[in-house]
Amino acid sequence: MIAPARVAAYDALLALTSGRLDLPSAIAVTRETLSDDRDRALAAELITGVQRWRARLDHVITRISKRDLHRLDPEVVEILRLGVYQLLHLTRVPAAAAVNDAVSLCGRARKKSASGLVNAVLRSISRQRSALPIPSRPVDTADRDAALDYLSCALSHPRWLAERWLDRLGFDRAEAWMLFNNQPAPLTLRANTRLHRLGEIVDALATHEILVQSGRWAAEALIVTEGRPLHDPGVQSGLFVVQDEASQLVAALAGEHPLAPVLDTCASPGGKATMLAAAVSGEGLVVACDVRAKRVELLARTVQQTGTTNVRIVHADATALPFLPSTRFATVLVDAPCSGLGTLRRDPDIKWRRTADELPRLATAQRQMLTHAAAAVAPGGRLIYATCSTEPEENDEVARAFLEATPTFARIAPGRINPALDRSLFGEDGFFRTEPDRHGLEGFFAAVFERAQTL
Repeated sequence: MIAPARVAAYDALLALTSGRLDLPSAIAVTRETLSDDRDRALAAELITGVQRWRARLDHVITRISKRDLHRLDPEVVEILRLGVYQLLHLTRVPAAAAVNDAVSLCGRARKKSASGLVNAVLRSISRQRSALPIPSRPVDTADRDAALDYLSCALSHPRWLAERWLDRLGFDRAEAWMLFNNQPAPLTLRANTRLHRLGEIVDALATHEILVQSGRWAAEALIVTEGRPLHDPGVQSGLFVVQDEASQLVAALAGEHPLAPVLDTCASPGGKATMLAAAVSGEGLVVACDVRAKRVELLARTVQQTGTTNVRIVHADATALPFLPSTRFATVLVDAPCSGLGTLRRDPDIKWRRTADELPRLATAQRQMLTHAAAAVAPGGRLIYATCSTEPEENDEVARAFLEATPTFARIAPGRINPALDRSLFGEDGFFRTEPDRHGLEGFFAAVFERAQTL
């Protein structure tokens, strides 16, 4: 009998590679098919690990099998990836179990003819684990071909992205970003201090043997070091929101006490919207929008679970906001849909789903959203443009194009944005950036603008 976690992981990997699901959705579906928490944890690790190390796994498979993966059936490729990941990265999994289950998966996938190949390749890799043909770190990092072979293959990032980062950042920083992306992401919470004091939340978690440490940059960030707060039935859902520390910092760009009313144009899953709602003076109103029905449902759950009463949810497209021309907001946040290339540590599947050709198209949509949102900003109001991307096309270039086309807006100097934010989070150009090698955070970008008092 094949281990249930491996079956579930195999099915999820096929769905990911075919584009039917993204990583969070694939893991969520997997959890529904497995009843044992240990199987759920193993399946999630297998799915995420294969996505994180896919290029490295493919390189090893190609070299050992002496076959181009494009000539193999997709089912066989996923079986091999799953088996090789276990052999190279999960030392607690017996090699024989990984190999035997891979062969059995061939039968389940109706690819029995490939079982001999799978068995031979995995056994060969198991024997050669200490001397596999993986590119090593080049002695001369100025050797471009050697550097790219190492960055794209050994560190498992698409070559087009390795080329961009090598050219823009240099070898050392590109390597540091990739090493960061290849680490498992910690679970980060934002304490719901609207309902509870920070110390009370920490103590409440500790009673359930859930230990946390404070984040470095955001005042309400808690990093889980032990325990499973999302799966402990005794933990009150209103104690916290799952939210990356960099995401919390983006919401803080609205100021210590943002002026209301506030508009969050792309608000789901609701972390920033509820954070803004807790920060506004008094019971100032936050209008939270999203375009997809399921995302609106998720946003509504977050608002309800956090006990937030001053958020109004609107099902709307950020490029066609349904407000009267006279409607104005003192604070507007455009957390624009983007490539997500700043979040590869948490969502490694993104690097295999994105291509360089997508960036200009995304940037065009982002400029449209920003322009539409700007029309809703009141005189003297604040406009925040943010992405979870590391790429200039979606970040600096969008912000600068907006300033050139919209003379009624000006960039706000970092010192005026929020005195609670560390100055090192801002570049010399005044834009907000979190970078893996400098801050130990996912790569987020933001630009903060102010509208002139008179139009």
